[in-house]
Amino acid sequence: MLRKKILTTHQTTSSRGAAEKDIAAVATVLVSSEDPRHPIDYAFDGQRGPGASRWIAAQSGEQALILAFDTPQTIRKILVEVEEPEISRTQEMAVSISQDGGQTYRELMRQEYNFSPPGTTLEHEEWSIKADAVSHLQLRIKPDKGGKAGRATLTTVALE
Repeated sequence: MLRKKILTTHQTTSSRGAAEKDIAAVATVLVSSEDPRHPIDYAFDGQRGPGASRWIAAQSGEQALILAFDTPQTIRKILVEVEEPEISRTQEMAVSISQDGGQTYRELMRQEYNFSPPGTTLEHEEWSIKADAVSHLQLRIKPDKGGKAGRATLTTVALE
């Protein structure tokens, strides 16, 4: 019997690292909106790379994603992937943490992602941080800094 495999132009991977936190086991995920066909669960399913499953907001405009940890966590790395295969836009994301049960947040970083399909469609970021006793991690996403209507999207959010 011939062994074969159909090649596709987009190869996704499931590459959850051994040190990555199992978000489903350690946190409740709060999200401002989700498209029923692209739920927030997809941002935490371990699928990565072009064509991987992804969360897409139900509405246009700024969105919020909050990880409310069951017990305070130590975070040393944040990994984010964002894919936009259809619309040219600049998505902005701000990452903040709370160490007081979500009462106040301190911004750690702000990043812009420029998408120009069909060329630049995927952004992959890994940030090393030192944050102890984190009760909440918040991502605030502006889908298009240019003010055009657009929906926020995330392919992957992972923490170590």
